[in-house]
Amino acid sequence: MSTADGPRRVAVLGGGILGVSTAVHLLREGASVVLITEAELASGASGRSLSWLNSAGERATPYHQLRVAGIDRYRTLFAADPTRDWLRFDGGLHWAGTGADQDTVARHAHERAHAYDSVLVSPETVGDHTPGISAEAVGAAAIFNPGEGWVSLPHLIDHLMEEFTARGGELVTNAGAARVLVEEGRAAGVATTGVSFAADDVVVACGPQTPAVVAELGVEIPDASPVSMLVTTAPVEHPVRTVLNTPRAAVRPNPGTTFALDHDWYEESITQAQDGTYSIPEAVVDELAGEAATLLEGRPPLTAASWKIGLKPIPGDGEPVFGELDTVPGCFVAFTHSGATLGLIAGELLAGEIMTGSKHPMLETFRPGRFA
Repeated sequence: MSTADGPRRVAVLGGGILGVSTAVHLLREGASVVLITEAELASGASGRSLSWLNSAGERATPYHQLRVAGIDRYRTLFAADPTRDWLRFDGGLHWAGTGADQDTVARHAHERAHAYDSVLVSPETVGDHTPGISAEAVGAAAIFNPGEGWVSLPHLIDHLMEEFTARGGELVTNAGAARVLVEEGRAAGVATTGVSFAADDVVVACGPQTPAVVAELGVEIPDASPVSMLVTTAPVEHPVRTVLNTPRAAVRPNPGTTFALDHDWYEESITQAQDGTYSIPEAVVDELAGEAATLLEGRPPLTAASWKIGLKPIPGDGEPVFGELDTVPGCFVAFTHSGATLGLIAGELLAGEIMTGSKHPMLETFRPGRFA
């Protein structure tokens, strides 16, 4: 397949940002790619992600460096067309809960020590850095990170899929559950219900289902994926441009003058039916919208127009999982909580490893073999 028969053939399992990004980067490198997704593109975690582009707070240095590289790739994309309403760099604003001002100050100091652009602000000065924030809602100490941004992953996936199609990629949607085929100890393709796709290499990038897919290969990747929700509001005209990460609501602007809302305090209100679907009382959704409204100057009424609930992919140790399985050569994994921030850079580096056989040093800390 990859010798005299033609270009290297790669099957990518997963229609979220990690799968789509890796598929496009593989096509750029000259591979033949089939992208297989259980349902529709962006129908999983990528369709319900807050998609805050950041490396704020404290984390291990290799993870921080990878996230900063991820933001850099988005800046390159942004520079190509700054008018896009689905990719913006207008900063991020964070403050902690009541009585945690010292934690905020310590976080600011940590960010400054890593040369991460970080400005300590107060209710009185927040308006000097970003518009539309209710000063009464801001904690006594808050952090404004001017270099942060956000992306609407469904829009980004649509954008990347235009290139995917133009480069001759093959897309298979609504394939149902899939598994990795192994021949003579090496990945050899992907099997779905009634259909198999032969390949030289396989990429497993199917969000919270990733640990279960590789478990069938005898590989354990600890999974800490919680159930989460993303709410999209009805359109509302308001000057807020920054992403807000606050004690009771996370808020980001969204295309169409809407807002996307997220947090974790309501997780215990989410229930799962026997068919696997999730639900939450509408009153809880309205409460989240109310919490978000208090953050905005003038407290405009925010109405939840829709909400999506599902698992948020998080590896057991919180660190990303990228790279080839030691026990199943030719099978590569992409599984991380920071799928939005790392979406472009992870696809680029994984594609490079697949096509060259050379491991990239920035992924060395995140190999799946660390769980063996």
